[in-house]
Formats: sequence, structure tokens, C-alpha cells
Amino acid sequence: MFTEKNLNQIKAHGLSEAKVKDQLQIFKNGIPFAKVVAPASANNGIEIFSEEEQQQFANLFEAEKSKLDLLKFVPASGAATRMFKFLHEFLENYNPSENIDAFLEKAEYKNLKIFFNSIEDFAFSHLVFQQLEDKFPDYYNFKKGKKHYLFVKEMLEETGLNFSNTPKGLVPFHKYDENYVTAFGEQLYEAAFYATSNGTAYLHFTVSAEHEEKFKKRYAEVQKTVENKTGVKFKITYSFQKNETDTIAATPKNELFLDENGDLLFRPSGHGALLENLNDVDADIVFIKNIDNVVSKNYIESIAFQKKVLAGKLISVQQKIFNFIEMLHSNNISEETLNTAAQFISGELNIINIPLNKEALLNILERPIRICGVVENTGAPGGGPFLVKDKNGKLSYQIVEMSQIDTNNPEQKALVAKATHFNPVDLVCGVRNYKGEKFNLLKFSDPDTGFISNKSYHGKPIKALEMPGLWNGAMANWNTIFVEVPLITFNPVKTVNDLLNEAHQPT
Repeated sequence: MFTEKNLNQIKAHGLSEAKVKDQLQIFKNGIPFAKVVAPASANNGIEIFSEEEQQQFANLFEAEKSKLDLLKFVPASGAATRMFKFLHEFLENYNPSENIDAFLEKAEYKNLKIFFNSIEDFAFSHLVFQQLEDKFPDYYNFKKGKKHYLFVKEMLEETGLNFSNTPKGLVPFHKYDENYVTAFGEQLYEAAFYATSNGTAYLHFTVSAEHEEKFKKRYAEVQKTVENKTGVKFKITYSFQKNETDTIAATPKNELFLDENGDLLFRPSGHGALLENLNDVDADIVFIKNIDNVVSKNYIESIAFQKKVLAGKLISVQQKIFNFIEMLHSNNISEETLNTAAQFISGELNIINIPLNKEALLNILERPIRICGVVENTGAPGGGPFLVKDKNGKLSYQIVEMSQIDTNNPEQKALVAKATHFNPVDLVCGVRNYKGEKFNLLKFSDPDTGFISNKSYHGKPIKALEMPGLWNGAMANWNTIFVEVPLITFNPVKTVNDLLNEAHQPT
């Protein structure tokens, strides 16, 4: 099946022949869709706290945090390319001698019009203008269309600021007076307000290997400023998506895809591969959020408070879990203890039909736990909290991506349409057991929840295999609690125009 050349490639990539054969078999068998039973909703899978409860949980976190190891884990390997998609199209489709106003009146260029009308409001604008003034002394005398064209070219291309090949985390997001702050910088600043214990904030960023030095350079530039402003010391670590988590590409006929040189094609397997990176870090509490979900400093206290609420809820539930585990490990377990533990599991962890025996209860309790903030559904693309049934008929609450759901099935489509909440990737995780030992997180993933997508490589159709998403199937067998959080906690930057939203405009 494999040539010697193929086998050498597989070995060099850190994979085994058996692993690649397994991946090929997945292409042949296909991956079943998630079976959605119901969307999670308020007080039916999603907890909603009163102001008093929120304050109690935040206070609990403040009281306990000095005894805990805290870590903020930020997936940050994404490039900014997609952020600027409509600007790339502008460079391709616009002739600088053309009338720009007539061009922008076309319906498909609505986003471009917004961008150019608000050009001064972007944190990076002054950097672009400075470059243009140096290169073109007469820049401000050019016609409007030519100025716009040169602005975008300077912004995106390698001869200018090269934002096209910049990690999203290092694009200037917010401007304060004459200084700009990147998403990376805001993640540091934000961490000082909640992910800090005994005066130190620990952060771990997963980045592309080719961008690690850029992140380190930026940190060196801002370290003193952010430490002076917050009074906090920062310990930053980085890791890369591991080669051995890549997956093989297949042909549309589910055979090995070989490129023009007869080589196998390996592809990154999505953010689920970061489970390996998460498994390599260790802390009592791990805060997870995406690199681009940040706010300007005027909203920071609201964001930090919500994080403390989620962390306090985690501590509260964990204390009860650890207490039950200690009781269940004792020699004399009463019927009452078994019943109380089962009631806790169904009431707090939303798990039903639990056998009333010590082994079954411990099997549920001795798992990592995550408190997932969810926001009201605004129609943003992405996953949400659902009650799902697995292949064995077991029900559990999961974060499910739309790509995992068969929306061609009218019943499944109708259930998705009823979803009231959305997953903003706002997780607070407990990854140590009752003895303080780190769980092996790889044991709590569901390998049957990845997905297959159709892609192309140099114009040829291929099939790509993605691992179960980090907050989807990779955490399928964790204990999961959904908590409603305010919309202010969800401010991703999917396109450059999102930086014009209120949360990204410092006042």
C-alpha cells in the first residue's frame, strides 16, 4: 500500500503506518453526524445566575486564587489573511484610474465602502499613512481612488506592513492616544485582571513556528509598559501544533492523495490538535479564549468580572466533586451517600440515568471539568450548546459545530433553528484531579466527532480530515456546565470592519 518513500515520509512526520491507515479508513467509513436531541436553553442545560450569585462566585474565586495555579491558554496560530478578504478582492478588481465612488456604489462592495469611510478609526491607519508619506511625498495630492488603492496595497503586501502574512494576534487592534495595542497585547492586559495569582500572570500561546519570534519581539516591546500599568509580572510560554497531529489527505475516491512528486500530503487537523498542547500545560484553573476575542480597556473590568464568576463556579463545583470522591473512596458507603452523589450529578452536571453504584459514580466524577460561558444567539457563525445522543444512546450536553450537524435533515435543521445560545469560546477548565494530579486529557476525547471536508490542492480535489474540535469532541467526555454570560464578552474580529464595533473603539 505504501512505498518506501511514503513510509519514510510518515515516519519523518512523527506518525505511524497504522495511524495513517486508520485515517484512511475514516475517510472510507465516513464520520456520522452528531445526533442533536435539543438545544440547551435557559435553565434547561444553561444556568443563569442572579447578580447576587455572580458576586458570590466572583468573591469565592478572589478568596481562593492565591492558593491556585492559574493559566490563560490562547490559541493564536491563525493568520490575519481572512480578516482582509474583501480588501484582497479590491486589489484584484479595482483599477486605480477608475472612479472610486462609482466603484463603491456596487452592492457587493458594501464592506469596502464602510472601510474607506471609517479609515481614520482603525488603529493601524497612522502606520500605513506614515509609510505612504515616506514613499510618495505627493500622496495626499493623488486622486481618491489611487490613494485608497495604495493604502490597501501598503497595508497588505510584503513590500509594506505585510498584514496578509501577519498573525492575527499581532495586527494593531486598538489605538490609545498615539500608541496601538495588538490582540496579543490586550490578552496580556486582560489576564492581569483575573488570571493572576500572587502578582504573576501565566499565559500560554499556541502559535505557528514561523511566527514565534514575532510574538517574542512584540512582547519585548510592550513588557515594561504592560507590567507598569498593571503591577503584574508576566510569564509567557509558546507551543506549536505538533506535526504528528497532522492528517493525511485523500482523493475523492478515499485513496491516498499523492502530489506531483509522488509525495503524501499532510494537513493540519484543525484546532482539535491543540488538545495535545493543552495536555502539556498544567495548572489548577485554565482559562481558554481565542486570540481575537478582546475588548478595549474601557470594558476590561466587565470582562474580568465574568471570568471570575465562571472560575468561582468551577471552584464551587469542584469542591463538591472532590468531597463526593473522598466519600466514595471510603470503606463504608451508605445508600444515602450514593443517592446524594447521584442527585448532585444529575442536578449540577446534567447527567441522567446514573447507575447507583460506587464505580459508575466515580467514573463520572473523576473527569476534567469545564465551565463554558455561552451568549445569546445573534446569528454569528459557529457552534452552540446542544443536548446530543452518542452512538451508545448516552445523552450529554456538548458544544457542537454546524459542520457536525446534518442540516439536510429537516428535524435536525428545526432543532438548530430553535437554538437560543452560541459558543463564544469562553472556557474555564479544571484539569487536575482530587489529589492535585493532572488528568491525561487525551483519554477524555471522542475520536468519532471529527469531520471530513472537501478542499483543493493545486486545483485538484482532495478530502481533508479534521480532528474533533478542541472545545467540541476533544472535550466530549469532560463534565460540562453551561453558564450564560453577557454579549460584551464576545467581540471576535472575523473581518477588519469588526474593529469598528464599539468594544474595539477606545473612548
